[in-house]
Amino acid sequence: MSLSLESLCSACGMQSETTPLLQNGQHARGPPPPSAARSNQPQLSPRQKVQRSQPVHILAARRLQEEDQQFRTSSLPAIPNPFPELCGPESPPVLAPGSLPPRQDVAKQDVRVFSEDGTSRVVEILADTTARDLCQWLVYRSHCVDDNSWALVECHPHLGLERCLEDHELVAQVEGTMASESKFLFRKNYAKYEFFKNPTNFFPEQMVTWCQQSNGSQSQLLQTFLNTSSCPEIQGFLHVRELGRRSWKKLYVCLRRSGLYHSTKGASKEPRHLQLLADLEDSGMFSLTAGRKQYGAPTDFGFCIKPNKVRSEAKELRLLCAEDEQGRTCWMTAFRLLKYGVLLYENYRVPQQRKPALSPFSTPVRSVSENSLVAMDFSGQTGRVIENPAEAQSAALEEGHAWRKRSTRLGALGSQSPLLPSTLSTVIHRTQHWFHGRISREESHRLIKQQGLVDGLFLLRDSQSNPKAFVLTLCHHQKIKNFQILPCEEDGKLFFSLDEGKTRFSDLIQLVDFYQLNRGVLPCKLKHHCIRVAL
Repeated sequence: MSLSLESLCSACGMQSETTPLLQNGQHARGPPPPSAARSNQPQLSPRQKVQRSQPVHILAARRLQEEDQQFRTSSLPAIPNPFPELCGPESPPVLAPGSLPPRQDVAKQDVRVFSEDGTSRVVEILADTTARDLCQWLVYRSHCVDDNSWALVECHPHLGLERCLEDHELVAQVEGTMASESKFLFRKNYAKYEFFKNPTNFFPEQMVTWCQQSNGSQSQLLQTFLNTSSCPEIQGFLHVRELGRRSWKKLYVCLRRSGLYHSTKGASKEPRHLQLLADLEDSGMFSLTAGRKQYGAPTDFGFCIKPNKVRSEAKELRLLCAEDEQGRTCWMTAFRLLKYGVLLYENYRVPQQRKPALSPFSTPVRSVSENSLVAMDFSGQTGRVIENPAEAQSAALEEGHAWRKRSTRLGALGSQSPLLPSTLSTVIHRTQHWFHGRISREESHRLIKQQGLVDGLFLLRDSQSNPKAFVLTLCHHQKIKNFQILPCEEDGKLFFSLDEGKTRFSDLIQLVDFYQLNRGVLPCKLKHHCIRVAL
């Protein structure tokens, strides 16, 4: 590539004119013709010399590629060098045509992503697109709030398995290990990095042991898991299904960095009594969506270690079952920490480090619940956020008085407008994301489990036993509880209450806003709400 196109063409033309070929294709060894004979001929361009009907050398394939590349780059205009002071005395301050790197085609592929309501969207991704990149694009296209709790779920309906992809995983690479029946789901997962905030809630003390070199405590739990030189262990009894059979056995199991082992003699952890159950490399941890029905699991808290090579066969799946939800969460979280290590912490820290760099016009990294509590002033041409607490309180009082006067005037006129408070208070909550309408108790519990069993995760739904009442489904300490919201009347006005009328609200939106700030009769404040987004 060091020679220009003109020099290559002129060299080929001169050699072809001065060295005629014999019949056997070899060059004649006689003296070249005199140069005076060539001087009378008109000067031709290098390209015309090459294109003349005369025998030329058959160049090697590599040299032909070099000439073709030089021919393409020579047609480009000269690009000024942005750093002329770095040029030497022998090189001009203009970039050579062949100095630009050749353009490389980027591999692309289409991926279909489904939402909770069954809708889907086809997205064109690159080979290096991560799960975080795809989630951020879907959040933008769906006009959702980017609170860093969205996740891409790998779902295998034919196997009854699902798991949340880690933020650093490549989507194209994961799709290559999935069967045709499998799919990606886009949903919330508030518990994705909750163990970095409250590690003691995820790892019971009786299930964690330390090596002799480590004197760790619960406060140093995460540092020990992230440190590759340490060797923490998760131990306890699990129900294990034998490969190729439908029978389950209760075994003493321990999870180490080298793999998952079970003891052949009680709770002994001597090396001669430990047998390998599954390897952490080239495998993933999945939760069972229908363990009792599909695999005859003894409890509802099943999980599975699936090798990446397995697509549709259930014979090579290592099926496990815990006694409760806390035990299953402990095993699955420890598997993630031991396999990915510090990568998980980096995934957790990236959104935290991105918050100070956000511009004032970017989307705030807050939940919808927090955004609904921001005081706004729309008296001018454009709205503004009221940051002064005293001004916000006075604006709220003024708005409340104006609403009461307007409702009283409409009530006196006997208007049947749909904006009447008596009518509006019974339907306005249906526009909120946290209200899910007529779903069953089992469906509400399933949504809570899918979006993460964290404190304060909630939803509201219609009551199945009382058509005039509603139900608040709330998660606290990885347990799901239900609270009935009953209507009550006073002076002809309808109110809603959670505590038998002691604290009353004119609509469910006021009720939710109150319990987001005050715990009241609930075990914890309302923090996150279940949401289903249509793609």
